[in-house]
Amino acid sequence: MKVGIVGAGMVGSAAGYALALRGGASDIVLVDRDAALARAQAEDIAHAVPFAHPCQVRAGGYDALTGAAVVILSAGVAQKPGESRLSLLSRNAGVFREVIAGVLAAAPGCILLIASNPVDIMTEVALRASGLPRARVIGSGTILDTARFRSLLGGHLGIAPQSVHAYVLGEHGDSEVLGWSSARAGSEPVARFAVQVGAAITADVRARIDDGVRRAAYRIIEGKGATWYGIGAGLARIVQAIRDDQRAVLSVSMVTPEVGGIPDVALSLPRVIGAEGVIATLQPELAEEEAEALRASARLLKETSEGLDG
Repeated sequence: MKVGIVGAGMVGSAAGYALALRGGASDIVLVDRDAALARAQAEDIAHAVPFAHPCQVRAGGYDALTGAAVVILSAGVAQKPGESRLSLLSRNAGVFREVIAGVLAAAPGCILLIASNPVDIMTEVALRASGLPRARVIGSGTILDTARFRSLLGGHLGIAPQSVHAYVLGEHGDSEVLGWSSARAGSEPVARFAVQVGAAITADVRARIDDGVRRAAYRIIEGKGATWYGIGAGLARIVQAIRDDQRAVLSVSMVTPEVGGIPDVALSLPRVIGAEGVIATLQPELAEEEAEALRASARLLKETSEGLDG
């Protein structure tokens, strides 16, 4: 499968590298307004291919995206230390519309996979600008937040994060909601599992894990300027679910008809991902306070989107 990546910075290049290592694509094309950067990143990733899976990695213009089944959009300005994702909105929206026009001129049948922040709002911008069905415009959403949640829970419980089934919902950002009430370790609710292994989940443990998930990006940005490895791997995982029609359940963002009474809002819920994009959206079991927090997150995103309309 051919995959395009528009934006050859750290996130785009990390996604390309992860795809090459995982064997997630047979043809990877990097596009960037800085053509020299795109060529350098493509060449560097190509040099890793002999140690991984066979694939072609190259750089080009929008015309090189012809035939791409998935195009990852990671173009845009970077998040500054201390800056919320939502504050990036006005700086990214105009550039984004221009990029989408170039992508769809070459690959009108592709699935758009949005990685640019603020990813939920950018997903809605992409849907409007592209005219594609909403199931084919997917934001990376909380896939990385969910990975952080599972990693921290697994660490506390002493089990592999792959055995933890828990999701972060809503905005990829400050208002996100950790779905504690529906979290499972193996087949057991995490609280019951925790008691059995002598690792009770106290209020202090929950607070520590919540902070570890919610503030992770800010700490990483403060330390090294941006995040890229985790989201690169997450994007590669989504692409593989599409390529292989896996029907995998992943926490990704898309414009959703209604969430907690808020209509047409882009945010993350567990969704079934396959060859056609989003096949189904799941409604996880939520405690009352979690449901209210999800409504608040949806309301915040909707208000921001309506501000963009103006």
